[in-house]
Amino acid sequence: MENYKINSRDEILHFIPTSSYYKLLKSLKYFQKKRGIILHVVGAPGTGKSTNIYHAFEEMGLNVYEASLVLDHPYLTPKMVFNFTLESMKDDLKVKTDEELYQRLKEFDAVLFADKFHDSHLLNDNTSGFCQWTAHNGWKTFPYYLFCLGEYIKRRKEFNDINIVLQTAWRINTGGKKRDLFTDLGPISKASLFFLKIPFSVVEISYSPAETISIVKSHLEDADEDRIRTYIELYGCKPRLICEVMKN
Repeated sequence: MENYKINSRDEILHFIPTSSYYKLLKSLKYFQKKRGIILHVVGAPGTGKSTNIYHAFEEMGLNVYEASLVLDHPYLTPKMVFNFTLESMKDDLKVKTDEELYQRLKEFDAVLFADKFHDSHLLNDNTSGFCQWTAHNGWKTFPYYLFCLGEYIKRRKEFNDINIVLQTAWRINTGGKKRDLFTDLGPISKASLFFLKIPFSVVEISYSPAETISIVKSHLEDADEDRIRTYIELYGCKPRLICEVMKN
């Protein structure tokens, strides 16, 4: 069965450009002439944030370093995970010091934090990914982001020469369901996006019903459009989720 969850650019078999994709391309065009940009790509689970990011990088011809993070288990302190974040990149880029790391990162058009960082457990069953760590520890993970902020302030000069793209999601358990802070909580999501856009660039991946139908049919050519519309009413415009439901 086709895997609709994309974890690398090599796994993209079908791609339908959408209005969200063109907004992402427009944002990435600045990466070719500016530095110091931090871009958050948000979207509900199942909208294909990774697919859009990987395809846009390839179309733009950007030289991208994708950070990865492999944790032995989810029972780690925020400080340990923060240190692992830096050490993983240093190992990856074959440098020894923080200074050498930032010099190497400046050589890329963009540094990406996406599936290889969040979901490394999907690539290797014997490891834990960042999202597993956050799911296990809940609000106790918050100091990790303070360490990141402290590093940004400490290394502000270096970050002015580095572009960063973050595949961003913040899962919250409400009513027994996992919902995304930036897309699934109505007015709260709108407020969260508003504040996120103050210090950062933000692109939201979302689709119209017509775009969703086109994406689903690119994977399931014989799919009945009325049936797809029924699933859109049930699940929203989430092509990956609809494909998985219809395939099964």
